[in-house]
Amino acid sequence: MYILGEILLCLCLLFGILFEARIKKAEKKVRRMGECEKYCLLEQMLNPFGFSFIPEQKVMTSTRDAWQREFGYQALFDETAVYFNMVFDAEPIYFDYENRTWMIELWKGQYGLNTGGEIGVYRADSLIAPQERKTAIFKSVPDQELPFLSARLYKRERNLFCIRKKHWWLTGFLVGEYCEPEELSMKVTIMFPDRKMVQSFTEGLLELGYRECDLCFCGRTVGFLFDRPYSVQSHKRNFRRVRWTQLKNRVFCKLYRFVTKKFTETEDKILFLYFFLPGTVRHMLVSQKNKCQKWRKKR
Repeated sequence: MYILGEILLCLCLLFGILFEARIKKAEKKVRRMGECEKYCLLEQMLNPFGFSFIPEQKVMTSTRDAWQREFGYQALFDETAVYFNMVFDAEPIYFDYENRTWMIELWKGQYGLNTGGEIGVYRADSLIAPQERKTAIFKSVPDQELPFLSARLYKRERNLFCIRKKHWWLTGFLVGEYCEPEELSMKVTIMFPDRKMVQSFTEGLLELGYRECDLCFCGRTVGFLFDRPYSVQSHKRNFRRVRWTQLKNRVFCKLYRFVTKKFTETEDKILFLYFFLPGTVRHMLVSQKNKCQKWRKKR
């Protein structure tokens, strides 16, 4: 018994020494890198997952040619999101334009280890009856029809990021930040190709429950605040699952901050994890929505 105890003690000491040595090695690698080298490596890491890094705002964002584009959108993605560690508010806005049904959806909330917000622009191949929208498949909008999107995300009164691009899926994710969806609000601005589309989109907003006084118009641009969603939220129907998922998300965010506490910059934290625990970084970069989409495709 004593011999077994001594063996276990020696193994624990050895593991601790190796663990500490690996931490120091990873820390040295990060501190020796120049800024340009860091951002180049981050791009190499993020791009295969469909994302890029914005150094000025310390956020990850989706690229226009992200592989997720081929999946389009189904309402089932939102319905099953909580099973993939996502808890968010979703606001799908449907409207008809040029013999097609379009959908612009907004999201804000917790995506596993990340707090974020999204704007997705999709359309069907034809007009879709209102009762069929929840089961229809919407495709990502082609490049020649992309609107100019702007998203400014707030956590209470704190500005988390502001991203403006011509895009089909505008996103921003802060690694290691935890939130409840109701803590977030997102200022949304969309520039459409013509006034007819502005009118159709406005009708979709009014039908959903927004008031005209909530909207701001400037030529072909519509702006409004996405705060409390008017749509029925699927995660509200599964309270226990949501609370369990958010508990896990909160713990993982705290672990992330603890493990990377020697660094203050987001890029340094991510790279430190990349050198120290590469499997953790892969898990972090494979966004929960990606997993959900892949799972639905297999089905």
